[in-house]
Amino acid sequence: MHAIKKLLIALAILAVAAGLYYYWSDLDHEGFGEGFASGNGRLEAVEIDIATKLAGRIDNVLVDEGDMVIAGQTLALMDTKALEAQRDEAIAQHQQATHLVLSAEAQVVMRESDQAAVEATVVQRESELDSAQRHLARTEALARDGAASTQELDDDRARVNGSQAAVSAARAQVAAARAAV
Repeated sequence: MHAIKKLLIALAILAVAAGLYYYWSDLDHEGFGEGFASGNGRLEAVEIDIATKLAGRIDNVLVDEGDMVIAGQTLALMDTKALEAQRDEAIAQHQQATHLVLSAEAQVVMRESDQAAVEATVVQRESELDSAQRHLARTEALARDGAASTQELDDDRARVNGSQAAVSAARAQVAAARAAV
């Protein structure tokens, strides 16, 4: 009976061992998933590609081959002379554009001033025309009564016609001044 007991204990131990082996071999096939490996050891990178936001020449390398580095550590400095020149050029172009805008605004103010002066000339020419028309009306009344000569009448008519032409010319200058603004 003692031998049967030993045999049952041996079979129980063998069954537990078989179950553990089956469980372990099942885990070994699944692992961490495709693309993962497990084990003990040390990893060493042979080559790491680095990239910058802008292309350019390296001015100074701050680490040596084999140095330990951490994420975010500056490894090299770029030569920024070309970029600084581009920035300075952009600043100069901005200043030039600002000066051109100011110059254009000054031109507009000057043209508006010219327009106001020409409009004042129109008022002056209209006033001269009104005066010439009144003088002509008086001369016509005097000429009917025989108190004014035909020459005076002709001179006053010519003055009215000249004043009308001056008013038309001044109005055309106003139109040209408006177009210039």
